[in-house]
Amino acid sequence: MTFTEKLNSAWRGNQSLLCVGLDPDIPRFPVELKGKPDAIFTFCKAIIDATADLACAFKPQIAYFSALRAEDQLEEICRYVKTTYPAIPVVLDAKRGDIGATAEQYAREAYERYEADAVTVNPYMGFDSVAPYLEWKDRGVIILCRTSNAGGSDLQFLDVGGKPLYLHVARLVADKWNLNGQCSLVVGATFPDELAQVRQVIGDMPLLVPGIGAQGGDIAATVHAGQTTDGTGMMINSSRAILYAKQLQSETYAAAARRIAVETRDAINRYRKVTG
Repeated sequence: MTFTEKLNSAWRGNQSLLCVGLDPDIPRFPVELKGKPDAIFTFCKAIIDATADLACAFKPQIAYFSALRAEDQLEEICRYVKTTYPAIPVVLDAKRGDIGATAEQYAREAYERYEADAVTVNPYMGFDSVAPYLEWKDRGVIILCRTSNAGGSDLQFLDVGGKPLYLHVARLVADKWNLNGQCSLVVGATFPDELAQVRQVIGDMPLLVPGIGAQGGDIAATVHAGQTTDGTGMMINSSRAILYAKQLQSETYAAAARRIAVETRDAINRYRKVTG
């Protein structure tokens, strides 16, 4: 099954557009995990188990693992999802952006070492930086387009032939780079007007949409701007708001994560065209 097929199946199987981000930040871990050598795996596994029936994808952010020399735990987490919840895609958030043999190695890292269904990449160096990933025809290539950070406008709003650069990237990916139907774009929930413009350009291509939850993106505006005609088309990511939701002493961190994930999924579904 290809990434796109798997994602479509997850959208419908769980009736959810919620992507759960895995950004393990040890200082924010519950006290019972402090000092444990496998704390990252244990924490992420509990979040995965608590939210797997609510999510259309899991998105581990590689920096949170590599900074702590925890790549082995990231491998375990990816393997755990693949074996325990094989219907849920794993998106490795790595934002790689190199060319040639180096890009080939980055692709091997994502698709072989971590067995990711998709990986985020940076298109700044052009098609050469994307082409090695496209060789893996069953995997997804998620390309930065209109990112959720305010500073993204420094470059993404530059005029390119009468349109902003981010729309040029969207058109380029949709018309020329999406050779095997495996491409997606990153477009932030913090800019719903731009999200709607991207959707007009790319048709039904999937979007990874960060920016709700801790970053403050509006769910209603995001869904209205980015959903496809069948009420799917997006992986709307929430990380910290779900991972670190625990506030009550009587509630476990996994139960708190599930509570917020249910609320977020249901809020998304209130505004989407839910189909069978």
